[in-house]
Amino acid sequence: MSEARMTSLIAALCGLLFGAGLMLSEIVNPARVLAFLDITSGQWDPTLALIMASALLVSVPGFAWARRRGKPLRAERFHNPSATRIDTPLVLGAALFGLGWGLVGLCPGPALVNIISLQPQALLFAAAMLGGMYLFELRRR
Repeated sequence: MSEARMTSLIAALCGLLFGAGLMLSEIVNPARVLAFLDITSGQWDPTLALIMASALLVSVPGFAWARRRGKPLRAERFHNPSATRIDTPLVLGAALFGLGWGLVGLCPGPALVNIISLQPQALLFAAAMLGGMYLFELRRR
């Protein structure tokens, strides 16, 4: 198998594992996310905080191990962000992300997983997300 195909296969397997984790944890369910964000109704669901803590238990040691390696397993170097400061575009982007997440209970990963459901809200969210990415590219140019 060629190097490019092996890398693509590993990326696909990682994506499937990530999607399966999103489905198993029910983060793809907007109602669960909105119940976590609703701290005033008396119906608060802390499950999402437990999911995030569990993710940290796995990712923190994984990132520490990767950092000690010096380079990825299947690439010449890490592709870390070049921007290191908090600026207006970062804050506005984070605010828009949080607003979208809070309004509909979806963020990009779960939205992509939800596309397979063909539910209108998932398709609309994904279309809006792609539109936002397109507008960003237009602005960047």
